[in-house]
Amino acid sequence: MAVRPPRPHPFDVRAALAGLLGGLLLWGIHLATRPAHDPIVLLDGRWWILLPLVVTAACEALRRTLPRTALLVGWAALTVDTITQGNLVTLVMFTDLVYAAVLYGPPTTARRVLWVSGVLTVVGTVVPVAIWQVPKAVLIGAVIGLVAFMPAATGWIVRNHRDAAEAARLHAEQTALLAEMDRAQAVVAERARMARELHDLVANHLSAIAIHSTAALSLDDPDTSRQALGVIRENSVEGLAEMRRLIGILRDTGGDKEPAAAPTLDGVGALVDGARTNGLDVILDADHGDSLPTPVGLAAYRIVQESLTNALKHACPGRVTVTLRQPNGSLHIAVTSPYGDRHGPSAPGSGAGLVGMRERAALLDGTFEAGPESAEHGKIWVVRACLPVAEGEPA
Repeated sequence: MAVRPPRPHPFDVRAALAGLLGGLLLWGIHLATRPAHDPIVLLDGRWWILLPLVVTAACEALRRTLPRTALLVGWAALTVDTITQGNLVTLVMFTDLVYAAVLYGPPTTARRVLWVSGVLTVVGTVVPVAIWQVPKAVLIGAVIGLVAFMPAATGWIVRNHRDAAEAARLHAEQTALLAEMDRAQAVVAERARMARELHDLVANHLSAIAIHSTAALSLDDPDTSRQALGVIRENSVEGLAEMRRLIGILRDTGGDKEPAAAPTLDGVGALVDGARTNGLDVILDADHGDSLPTPVGLAAYRIVQESLTNALKHACPGRVTVTLRQPNGSLHIAVTSPYGDRHGPSAPGSGAGLVGMRERAALLDGTFEAGPESAEHGKIWVVRACLPVAEGEPA
């Protein structure tokens, strides 16, 4: 497939037509830059003036699409114009070609044009003065500087400003993109945190309600049903209270209320008592420090809470053990429960609890594992977590 040549920019086409018409106007009124008897005029005759004018105007139309080619052809046209009577518009359009080559050309071309025009200006000033040794010889270098170096320097300055503006625009776009990515990550992290909190707050109570309601429906015993309804009511009230507290935290934007206290390991005893009320045989063996960092205490409380909830939903009849130890600057949590086929009412699980416990441990650079293990009296389900309690824990 043939490659189509680039189309000239509409502004460049209009500039070329304007230059051509202006040059023709000067040519028509016999206004040239040099008299016919000037020694430098080698091509005598008015018609020779039109050749470099037309070529330079054509190059002007390509100043943006082919800046390097336009400058080289324009340089040749200016050389021809120099040995004719000359046209001022041809000279002006050539200065624009120099400017466009530096502004729109490749970086290498821009640097070369700037250096070459600077060297020509210096040489055009020093050599005539050294040869003729008259002050008027300086005018040759001044003309070369006005025609070549000044447009090149102007194009270089404009190019630097344009590149700086483009770099600032790209930096602003990258900053906005990074800010949007940070915002999206913050939203995802906050949603995950709220999912963990909502699951830990409600799952325990709803699991107890589901199990005891199943037991009440399956047993035709008024005393058992009354006892199950009592447990259901207690867990419903506590679940509603926890849900209202969470909703209050989400809706409270005025800051005029005291924030609700985060659960700590001091509340594990109440968790164990609640689990016993729901029918679990739980033993608590706690030996840890009194001043744990708040994030560690909250994570440990939630891990124990979720472990007891899972034991209530899935464990076989038997003893559940909660062990808390703090050796070597780490809090070790272990919750064991009987493992096997459960006979009796149960509640379905989605696995979100294990995911939440693992996330809580990972956020504190801790470890977490859960799974069945062999024990002396059969298999047990073990939940183990190790949370660092060094100073400076993240909030």
